[in-house]
Amino acid sequence: MSTSPSTSEAVEGQPVTGRRTRGGADARRALRQKPTIVQNPYIVRNIPLVTVLDEEGLSIIERNADTILEEVGIEFRDEPEALELWKKAGADVKGTRIHFPRGLARSIVQKSAPKQYIQHARNPERNVQIGGNATVFAPVYGPPFVRDLDNGRRYATIADFQNFVKLAYMSPSIHHSGGTVCEPVDLPVNKRHLDMVYSHMKLSDKPFMGSVTAPERAEDTVEMAKILFGADFVAKNTVITSLINANSPMVWDGTMLGAMKVYARNNQACITTPFILAGAMSPVTAAGTLAQVLAEVLAGAGTSQLYNPGAPVIFGVFASSISMQSGAPTFGTPEPTLVSLAAAQLARRLGIPFRTGGSLCGSKIADAQAAYESAQTLLPTLQAGTNFVLHGAGWLEGGLSAGYEKFIMDADQLGMMQTLAKGIDLSENGQALDAIREVGPGSHFLGCAHTQANFETAFYRSNIADNNSFEQWEAEGGLDAAQRANKIYKRMLSEYEAPTLDPAIDEALQEFIAKKKAATPDSNV
Repeated sequence: MSTSPSTSEAVEGQPVTGRRTRGGADARRALRQKPTIVQNPYIVRNIPLVTVLDEEGLSIIERNADTILEEVGIEFRDEPEALELWKKAGADVKGTRIHFPRGLARSIVQKSAPKQYIQHARNPERNVQIGGNATVFAPVYGPPFVRDLDNGRRYATIADFQNFVKLAYMSPSIHHSGGTVCEPVDLPVNKRHLDMVYSHMKLSDKPFMGSVTAPERAEDTVEMAKILFGADFVAKNTVITSLINANSPMVWDGTMLGAMKVYARNNQACITTPFILAGAMSPVTAAGTLAQVLAEVLAGAGTSQLYNPGAPVIFGVFASSISMQSGAPTFGTPEPTLVSLAAAQLARRLGIPFRTGGSLCGSKIADAQAAYESAQTLLPTLQAGTNFVLHGAGWLEGGLSAGYEKFIMDADQLGMMQTLAKGIDLSENGQALDAIREVGPGSHFLGCAHTQANFETAFYRSNIADNNSFEQWEAEGGLDAAQRANKIYKRMLSEYEAPTLDPAIDEALQEFIAKKKAATPDSNV
């Protein structure tokens, strides 16, 4: 069996599927009718960053984070090895509480954690840079429910999971396949991770995330990656980036630390992320939340480096506010935006990649509330200089639902962010002086040579927005954006073709999964 990464040759951005084609005119006709899958590379930002803290403000937050680490400490539960490692590193360990001398965690992170890394995909054309001036968009993560216009809200299944992997694969401005794009509740809890990871490997050739719900499930992910890429390749390269959440406030639990240990020791990346609903899991103020976030990240990222110096680690933050009347999470509000923008500054000073934001909303359906709140989250996510963007497409209902129509609408917005991040073209073509000379005063630019040469690529073309006349819109059914998105996702799924995967690798993956499933009875814990 070949153990090298499976690569797909591409023609005009579309991976070869291995399907036999007809000759002559029939073949040419089929090729014209076959959808061309265009994949955009990860974003390299050419626009300035938005910052909200000056040097004094950043120093205050860093000093307060050190005070939290030193005076309050961080709980490390059910992971004795982490306690022992921190004790040997010079921390004061009392039971499960660790008190960190000022600067200790920061020095450990800065000594060995990489400023950026490449996550390899099985198709090398889909490799992504995490860190620096790169931004990578990944889809929604974690919802137990899904929603569409036809069937409403329902529990997610493995079929839904596979659908979202396919949609992410076919969406040009989604650079990463993500992880738990929805929770397939029709499969046993102790075995569903095998089907989820396999779906990412089989149905997409983009990079993906691993399971973190138990250390042994992280081990399974690594073993499957070794089958897909080859053990030697995995030992020397990062092929998995996985989400490790703090149990805020100020707790790292054994499940997350156990998964972190597996990934770090296999040179795979971890996103150390405090999950913050300000007012419940952190103070109500932005400055207080930032200090706590930084303290939790320093403790978590430092632990990854104690497990394996040099293992990739990301400064993550999921920041939201809550309604002080109901306690429900709120999204698209100014305060979490300020937290995200400032946290990005703190991450750059620490010297590791940054994750936040996405297309977040509290709305139950893909309506105006969803659009406004998602836009208010997504734009500052890009402006902050975020390197890894989870929940880029599909998020509804505060993360409880993954929406099919919302996914398509969000993916369209991600394309706009891709264009915005390019900045202003100052090439000779971009300056367009020839066009201005040709047209002169009092005429128009519609027919000039420069417009004709650039009209296909001059402006971003939304596949969701309707800019036709009222009469044409009405004649075509008077559809709103969600109804148009419903048609688009169905068409995409009907046109989907899986990227080529070496049959020997596919067989080995299926054998591994079958063996693991047969070894233990089904369980929902």
